[in-house]
Formats: sequence, structure tokens, C-alpha cells
Amino acid sequence: MGGTLMEETISRMAGSGQGSYKTISDIRALVEPTGRPVRQRTTLYGTVPEERRRVAEASDGVAASILRPQLPMA
Repeated sequence: MGGTLMEETISRMAGSGQGSYKTISDIRALVEPTGRPVRQRTTLYGTVPEERRRVAEASDGVAASILRPQLPMA
């Protein structure tokens, strides 16, 4: 799961109705049974500041772009 993106938006930003999305809970459910720790990292694999981690956990990682309805393709 190393380097897993929670939200792949490039395809959807280009107009596709496809793309993948995993919440923090989804990722945790996949990883915890392996006995490995779940850790949020920066793009350089550094430790994420506590405030940023708390905000992400509070929303379960759900971004506003996921909540907005997608416009139909013409």
C-alpha cells in the first residue's frame, strides 16, 4: 500500500466518470489485518504535522470534490 493515493482525480478532471477513491477508513480496513501500521505521509515520505492529520481523520479523508455531483458528459 506504500504510495497509495486516496483520490485519483486526474482522469475525472479530464472529464471521465471513472477514477478511484479510498477513505482513510477504507485504507485502514485493507492494511490493519496485515499487522502493518497505517501512516499518513507527505509526498517526500515525511511525517505529516499533527494538525493536518487530525483534519484528515475528522473528515475520513473525504474531499469536497468527491462530494460534489459530477456533471454529465455532453
